[in-house]
Amino acid sequence: MPRLALGSAASVPSAITGDMGNDIVDVWMQHPTLQLLEDEMFSSLQRWTKAALPTEPIPLEFTVAAMDEAEITLGLVTAWHGPTGELISNDEVAGYAARYPARMKPVASADLRNPMAAVRDLRRRVDQGFIALRLLPWLWEHPPTDRLYYPLYAACVDLDIPFCTQVGHTGPLRPSETGRPIPYIDQIAIDFPELVIVCGHIGYPWTTEMIAVADKHPNVYIDTSAYSANRYPAELVEYMRGRGASKVMFGSNYPMLTPARALAKLAELELDEEAKALFLSGNARRVFQLD
Repeated sequence: MPRLALGSAASVPSAITGDMGNDIVDVWMQHPTLQLLEDEMFSSLQRWTKAALPTEPIPLEFTVAAMDEAEITLGLVTAWHGPTGELISNDEVAGYAARYPARMKPVASADLRNPMAAVRDLRRRVDQGFIALRLLPWLWEHPPTDRLYYPLYAACVDLDIPFCTQVGHTGPLRPSETGRPIPYIDQIAIDFPELVIVCGHIGYPWTTEMIAVADKHPNVYIDTSAYSANRYPAELVEYMRGRGASKVMFGSNYPMLTPARALAKLAELELDEEAKALFLSGNARRVFQLD
């Protein structure tokens, strides 16, 4: 959910990764369209950031430059579909990935109003190279256990792709209840134990619930999108250092937060080299089958 931090970032390249191979996968990015940025639901985020809305379409190279600034190897760039229609279309995202195939992988969205048409489209998108499905329950104002989602969950299992979603409170002007890990993510993982579920935005203020669900279910993961490293809750940092090292992956939620800003204070987490490598790329490459 963009907070319109467009282009504002700290210059922190190699300080981010130290002596690692500088392999960083950002699992939650979007290249913003004017249609997305101008939607009234984001007025709360514009108020917080005091950022001016762009008046012209944003070149894709702007997003690539933000990736370069943080030495992002690969970004998973997502489409947005909500009750009012497409905010970033699957076709647009496919075009972004086609222009930068070594830097971007496309993540599909879907129209919940017609689940079976959405399933057919998802199958077609996977044939085109899309690697996951992302749906935002707060955008639809339907909890992720609603029956409308279930044909798509089954399709994700059949297609062997992850389902990505948002957990935690909602910054845009929509209710936050749909972002609770318990009962919603817990129930989905019980109903679809083969479904790989990647839960973005940490789950705050229910981070402890999110960790408990990730511990309980082998196919449930957490991504850190929308939070800079110095704002990760203490319980999440402890989890990343220990038993959850294989469960948490990096995401920025660009353009709301640039990757460079998101990673600027990563060293303060005091992750060992193995945990850092898993967080920055290893978990994402395994879970999204990027290698």
